[in-house]
Amino acid sequence: MERITTKKERKVLLWAFISLMLCSIQGYTQVRTITGRVAGVSDGQPVPSAAVKVKGKQGGTSTNSQGTFSISAATGDVLEITSIGYQRKEVRVGPSNVIDVQLEDDVKALEEVVVVGYGVQKKKLVTGATAQVRGEDLQKQSTTNALQALQGQAPGIQIASTSGQPGESMRVIIRGVGTIGNSGPLYIVDGVQTPNINYLNPSDIEAIDVLKDAASAAIYGSQAANGVVLVTTRSGKRGQSASVTIDSYLGMQDAARKVEMLNSQQYASIMNEAAVNAGKLPRFSPQQIAGMGAGTNWINEMFVNDAITQNHVIGAQGGGESSTFSTSLSYTGQEGIVGGKDLSNYDRYNFRINSEHNLYNDLLKVGQHLTFNYITSNGIGVGNQYSNSLRGAFNTSPFVPMYDEAGNFFNNKNSTWYNGESNPYAAMVYGNQNDRNNQRLIGDLYLEVEPIKNLKFRTSLGIDYFAEESRSFTPIYELSIYSFSDLTRVDQSMGKGKTLLFDNLLSYNFNVNTDHHIELLAGSSTFQSDRSVIWGVNTDLIFNDLQHAWLSNALNTNGATISVGGGPTNRPGNQGPTVFEEKRLSYFGRLNYNYKEKYLLNMTFRADGSSKFSKENRWGYFPSVSAGWVLTNESFLAPTNKWLNFLKLRASWGQVGNQNIIAFQYLAPVVFSNTNYSFGNAEGELTPGAYPSRLGNPDLKWETSEQLNLGFDSRLFHDKINLTFDWYTKTTKDWLIAAPILATAGADAPYINGGNVENKGIELGLSFDGVAGDFRYTIGVNGAYNKNKVTEIPTSDGIIHGATNQLFDNSGEFYRAQTGFPIGYFWGLTTAGIFQSEQEVNAHRSSQNLLIQPSAQPGDVRYVDSNDDGIINDLDRGMIGDPNPDYTYGINLSAGYKGFDFSLLASGVVGNEIVQSYRNQANQYANYTTSILGRWHGPGSSNTLPRVTENSTNWINFSDLYVHQGDYLRISNITLGYDFGKVLKKGYLRQVRIYASAQNLYTFTKYTGMDPEIGYGIDNGERDRFSSGIDLGYYPRPRTFLLGANIRF
Repeated sequence: MERITTKKERKVLLWAFISLMLCSIQGYTQVRTITGRVAGVSDGQPVPSAAVKVKGKQGGTSTNSQGTFSISAATGDVLEITSIGYQRKEVRVGPSNVIDVQLEDDVKALEEVVVVGYGVQKKKLVTGATAQVRGEDLQKQSTTNALQALQGQAPGIQIASTSGQPGESMRVIIRGVGTIGNSGPLYIVDGVQTPNINYLNPSDIEAIDVLKDAASAAIYGSQAANGVVLVTTRSGKRGQSASVTIDSYLGMQDAARKVEMLNSQQYASIMNEAAVNAGKLPRFSPQQIAGMGAGTNWINEMFVNDAITQNHVIGAQGGGESSTFSTSLSYTGQEGIVGGKDLSNYDRYNFRINSEHNLYNDLLKVGQHLTFNYITSNGIGVGNQYSNSLRGAFNTSPFVPMYDEAGNFFNNKNSTWYNGESNPYAAMVYGNQNDRNNQRLIGDLYLEVEPIKNLKFRTSLGIDYFAEESRSFTPIYELSIYSFSDLTRVDQSMGKGKTLLFDNLLSYNFNVNTDHHIELLAGSSTFQSDRSVIWGVNTDLIFNDLQHAWLSNALNTNGATISVGGGPTNRPGNQGPTVFEEKRLSYFGRLNYNYKEKYLLNMTFRADGSSKFSKENRWGYFPSVSAGWVLTNESFLAPTNKWLNFLKLRASWGQVGNQNIIAFQYLAPVVFSNTNYSFGNAEGELTPGAYPSRLGNPDLKWETSEQLNLGFDSRLFHDKINLTFDWYTKTTKDWLIAAPILATAGADAPYINGGNVENKGIELGLSFDGVAGDFRYTIGVNGAYNKNKVTEIPTSDGIIHGATNQLFDNSGEFYRAQTGFPIGYFWGLTTAGIFQSEQEVNAHRSSQNLLIQPSAQPGDVRYVDSNDDGIINDLDRGMIGDPNPDYTYGINLSAGYKGFDFSLLASGVVGNEIVQSYRNQANQYANYTTSILGRWHGPGSSNTLPRVTENSTNWINFSDLYVHQGDYLRISNITLGYDFGKVLKKGYLRQVRIYASAQNLYTFTKYTGMDPEIGYGIDNGERDRFSSGIDLGYYPRPRTFLLGANIRF
């Protein structure tokens, strides 16, 4: 009995003990309210909007304006506290219900480095004007072109499409147009100079740094007058575990805006009115017009609505104790929205591998950056009025059908209306059967030795090798009395070239008494480039298609016409010089000094010797100096450190150069030609001979750009606000221009130095980073103002004249560069409305009572007699428009909430004009846009658009009727994504982000054309590239809707 009682007692005691333990545990883990305050360690000030959450759990809270918070947690839980500008901190909950937290400043942001010429530098110590865009921000744009993704991301960098055709380049202007020649910047990819970066996949880019002022760019000397774009591709990190990435998107493209043309009934009515205004009978009866349908809408016929764009990248990167690697394989494809993939298409294949190996305890470092690129493409004409495929859609009447009864393209030669116009779609098909491919290997091999700490010698060999081939086929066809081909034809060209760059750098960084830090750099660079091209033409082919179109595949027994390069001074042809050679030798040095990272000094010098100039002018010298003062490191600003975290003043001055001309311009090359000369008395006896293809100028020298820059960088309120400002003045002098000579000179004009231009402006960048619990957001805006003015042109009239015969057949000059005006401004007549009556015509007189427009009739344009001489002529012409915008700006918004992310990018310009010339005014039968419905057709009906006439009287003279306001705000990109990585809970999946994106979604503008972003002008080669903003039927940028995925393993 006693024994049983003992057992019962034991059970009672055991259950009592277990109950006591459970109660204790319950009390220990009981969820309760925890309150606290978050402050900064450096200043003790409260940190508002800091995110506070329980580690491993969803939800959370944020601190208020006093830095206090309240959250539910249990003893033993871990609180995570994060805030922009501070280091993340974890605090374990104890028995107390009150927790005060102090956050350390995040010095990582302060130590951020940027790429500068031949090295990197702490961002806070940079004294020049630079801008950096991270690769992840570029990748968000999901574009095929990295420069397009850069648009709107940084102030002072104007980027515009030269065409919306797949694979076309972008026009990049940094701080205004500084020359009439090539005004594009210098591109450096991983230390190797390249003509462009179109070959790069944006997913392969780690960062793009832009050197905007002369002091930053002077280390590149003669190539840097238009700024420098430095591209760093992705690389692995030491100690980084290997990772695999897959990035892919697929989208559909169409035209965001189209121009409305007249339908058949509207067109017939306008033609009737034009005939009556010319004193003739109407062309069509009312019954004929009533019986007409809509006719052919040629704009709609030219465009497709389902053009595909896609990009697929697989990459891997990682690093061990001594080696790192990064590699990727990608495919990019884009179909054109004009004509579809059969006529306009772009395919790009890339393979990239970067690696670095540290040997002998980091004594020796070897590595390489290599990218192999293969591009195939075909495209339509997008040039001037004669080679612009889309322009035909604006001029062809709606009477012309697409097909005949047999289903073939309609032949209009027997038309009873006008048999000179042809089916523009068929003309595009027949005239643009082409194929191009380009292979390229670009990269470098480098070796770096560090015999003693911070003393480094680096040598590198860079290469850019390419081989290209193109073919075009023209079949036999007939579309009108003017558009036909009697023979099949093939045009074929092949080219290859390489650039070698050999750099040697010696650098040493050291401290003096710990307070003085000095960085020294000295180096040399050898540049050699050569290129050769051969092209030919043959007719009467055996097979009637592009696939078999080769020079040798023809029945033409006389053989092909072939042009072959014969030396570095050959006369340029339509495809550039047949052989091109260039060499440069450069020496440079740089000194960086700072005292306690408070007072900053940078001095740079570079000497360049170029084969493009004679011995006497071969060398150019380019110095620069810049300084900075970090005011927040001064004791007198200590009271402001509660809200002012960083403030640096900057000032810089420098000179850089430009030599963007064809080589050997100081020579007068002699060409042996089949052009026959007549000698002697024998009639008809012709002799082949040699002649100078151009005149040489041994006095030719460098074009020089000098720039002064003042600015500041600041961060406020715990680095939540970033503000940068720059003011600059840039003067480019000694332009490299073609001398004005008489046509009877018998040779091309020599290049001379002459012409100065000045660009003045300001740049502003502002961003704000905020956190509210799990919600993070960034708001960024940037803007720039630039004023461009030519200050000198050493010709008798102070003018460089623009091209003629561009807007329409036999049209005159309408743009020019002239002293006292912006470069490339529009030159024409100013109008003052429309004559409403004969009385107004008679009242339009000079101060001497001379009738100014005696031939005018009601409905005609009233021109302004600027010089009051009673005559309208060229002396009345002046500046009526400027293609250079006064302001450029960008807006960046991004937000994240838990697994969601959102971004928006917009960009725009203000203060520029566009010349729109869709209609060939020399063709009375050309169609009109529907804007002509607002023409003058009776007193009071219009004071902006003149009456229609068969001889286009009111449009033959270039006037402000052609000039349109070009301001716009484009919604460039909107993206919404979600990361399913945490939802899937797979340890090997770091990220599974699915996103949807819209590009070029909408453009706010008053411009009536298809696209106000017109980087294209009139490209007359090296001698004339200063025009822009000319819309002759511009191939617009497509609107794109796409779905994509980013997967990380």
